[in-house]
Amino acid sequence: MCDMFGCVIVSQDEVKVVEQLGKYMMVARPGLNCILPCLCQFVKGTLSMRLMQMDITCETKTKDNVFVTLKVAVQYQVNPDTDSIKDAMYKLTNARAQIESYVYDVVRSAVPKIELDDVFTSKDEISSTIKSQLTDSMSSFGYTILASPITDIDPDREVKRAMNEINKARRLRMAAVDEGESVKIRAIKEAEAEASRTEIQAKADAEAKFMAGQGISPQR
Repeated sequence: MCDMFGCVIVSQDEVKVVEQLGKYMMVARPGLNCILPCLCQFVKGTLSMRLMQMDITCETKTKDNVFVTLKVAVQYQVNPDTDSIKDAMYKLTNARAQIESYVYDVVRSAVPKIELDDVFTSKDEISSTIKSQLTDSMSSFGYTILASPITDIDPDREVKRAMNEINKARRLRMAAVDEGESVKIRAIKEAEAEASRTEIQAKADAEAKFMAGQGISPQR
């Protein structure tokens, strides 16, 4: 906000860049700032100092020729020092487009080197690579990259269906194995119980025959 007397009010979450005769002059920070329109001092533009996030969706192909879509959430912010604010205002026209192009570059160079199953296990490594390259690239434009997590990995629909069928078949096989083991254990236990009963009965019969042979009545 700027009035005719040169008073510029800057919000807490913003900074403004002031020029004089078309040349950078200063950064107007939160609060009341005074400029002199009569000396051709004007506000060039406003930058938000808030933490910002952009969600990027990138489709690529894995090493085993499976199309997969990755979603990356990039969190970024303009650095608060004067040089960074100046760089963000004058060196870069569209920060979001620049970040998006870097993310595409990393994803489309990293994912084709690994197979689909490894994409899921390597997502933290891919995310770290994205953050590292973005940090190196965007620091020269006055931005810092706070995080770039991969929030979703979505294979081609037919591949996803096939994966679900494979998982279903594996679970059924495991259930069948478990059921077979249960039947086997029950059979063993029943056989052991039957053997124990047979052994007890055989001992009882032998005892009865022995006592009968001695002429002693079993009733005593």
